[in-house]
Amino acid sequence: MIDGFLFAKLISLWLFGFSTMLSIINPFGIAFVFHDMTRWLTPRERSRLARQIGVNSFIVLVVAMFLGSRVLSFFGISLEALRIGGGLAVAASGWVMLRAEPAEPKSAPTAMDTAPIERMAFFPLTLPLTTGPGSIAAAIALGAERGNSSQDVLLVSALSALMVAASVGACVWISYAYAEPIARRIGPQGTLIATKLTAFLLLCIGVQIMLTGVSDALRVLLAARS
Repeated sequence: MIDGFLFAKLISLWLFGFSTMLSIINPFGIAFVFHDMTRWLTPRERSRLARQIGVNSFIVLVVAMFLGSRVLSFFGISLEALRIGGGLAVAASGWVMLRAEPAEPKSAPTAMDTAPIERMAFFPLTLPLTTGPGSIAAAIALGAERGNSSQDVLLVSALSALMVAASVGACVWISYAYAEPIARRIGPQGTLIATKLTAFLLLCIGVQIMLTGVSDALRVLLAARS
C-alpha cells in the first residue's frame, strides 16, 4: 500500500513530469504537422498510425527515463551536453518548419505505396517529429533526478515515470487521431497558421533547452574554479 506522503509525491512527480514533457512535445500543435505529412492516408489508416505513434512514444520515453542516464554515462556524455545538442536539434527542426513553403496536398497512394505506412510510424513520425532530441533529453533528465533515494521513493518515482510516459502517449494518440477533423474545421489557412505557430514555439523551446544546458555547464565550471 502507498501511504499519504508517497501518494502525494507520486501525484507531484507525475504532474511535474507530465507538464514538462507535454510542453516540450506539444502533441496538440505537432498534430497539424502530422496531418500535413499524412494527407494521402484514409481516416482509418491515419487513426491506426496515430495509435502506433502513441505506443512508440510511450516506449521511447520509458527507455529514455530508465536507461538514458546509463547510456550517457557509458559514452561519457553529460546532461549539459545532451541539453545543448538536443536543444540545437529542436531549434533547427523548428527553423526548417518555420521557413518551409506550404506543401501541396499529396495524391492518394496506390496499392504499391501502402507498405511504407507502418515503417514511417517510428521514423520520422515518432522520432524525431514527436519524441525528438529535446523530449528525450528532458526524459533522461527526469530519470536521472531519482538519484540514491529510499526504496519506497524509488518505487514511486518509477511508477510516476510510467504514468508520465503513458499519459503523454495517450495525448499523442488522441491529438494525432483527431488532427484531420480539427484541420478541416479551421480550414487550410488556419492549419497553416497553427503549423507556423507550432514551428515558432518549437524554435523557442529548442533555444530554451540550449540556454538551460549552457547555464548548467557554466555553473559547473564556475563551481570547479571556486
